[in-house]
Amino acid sequence: MENKDIIVRAATADDKHYAKTITDEMEASAKARGTGIAKRSPEYVQLKMEEGKAVIALTASGEWVGFCYIEAWGHEKFVANSGLIVNPNFRGHGVAKAIKEKIFELSRQKYPDAKIFGLTTGLAVMKINSDLGYEPVTYSELTDDEEFWKGCRSCVNYDVLMSKNRKNCLCTAMLYDPVEKEKEAAEKAEKARLAAARQPAPAAVAAAVAPKKKRKFKGNFSLFERWMRYKRYVLLKAARKSGGGGASSAGKRRLFFGWL
Repeated sequence: MENKDIIVRAATADDKHYAKTITDEMEASAKARGTGIAKRSPEYVQLKMEEGKAVIALTASGEWVGFCYIEAWGHEKFVANSGLIVNPNFRGHGVAKAIKEKIFELSRQKYPDAKIFGLTTGLAVMKINSDLGYEPVTYSELTDDEEFWKGCRSCVNYDVLMSKNRKNCLCTAMLYDPVEKEKEAAEKAEKARLAAARQPAPAAVAAAVAPKKKRKFKGNFSLFERWMRYKRYVLLKAARKSGGGGASSAGKRRLFFGWL
């Protein structure tokens, strides 16, 4: 983060007076982007602060800079890092990345076995998530907790989501799976051990430690960005038609996610 005078830390009950400012900026930012966001009340943000499930960024003088909070779903099998927002006066200086890193760390501490996911339309957030180890996934890999999806009702794109039977929307789903990450780390360690021993791995061992095919999200981000623009065009066009439509785009969507 460029500005060293900004403090990024876990929020506490003493930060509750920032709640109204935070929720007002969430709503204003969503309107400016024209994408919509699940609305949260100041009381809800205050609760997250009291529970120790939020991260706040402030200047040394106490000016509010940014915020994000944690939500657990599906009996704590899934965790979402939600409501990321940065004061417009401090954008473009790495604040969002610092907050995301801190909230990710806090999520891993509180819910070490949970899958961490997010829904976003922001390409900058997608890049940050990718650096943290998230991968783009289909909506079927997210929580099926009804309470989570109810939160989308206040979003301006809710009709799009429901017209797709909650299988797609303008947001991109990204997921961090700790079990998969542990497997990848174990495979990498085994490959390093074999290389250090300078012995060719038997065919069976080589097959066992062969890394799975990765989604090449980082290396093909420009292509992903073009896909996002296409996805937005198709979904909004389909939403304007009676009956939902959009069937022809489903095959292309499956092809894209299979390629990533």
